[in-house]
Amino acid sequence: MSNVLIGAIAASSFAIGLFFLRYWRSSRDRFYLLFAASFLIEAVNRAAMGVIGVSELEPLHYCIRFIAYAVIVLAIWDKNRRR
Repeated sequence: MSNVLIGAIAASSFAIGLFFLRYWRSSRDRFYLLFAASFLIEAVNRAAMGVIGVSELEPLHYCIRFIAYAVIVLAIWDKNRRR
């Protein structure tokens, strides 16, 4: 994947993470905090891929992406569980 596209994805993920962080600050809902964490993890992962120049086919990047998506699933589960 080209470095320009990786940089665009990293910047977009960072911006989305900041939006969720702002929603968390106003509502104090853990759902938004977990979504912010997920997108910020993805932003750091993509930025590292662009800086280091490692292919996204490396297993480490899949593991980090899996963790980011698992945080999203955790946020959805946490929001919908019975209290």
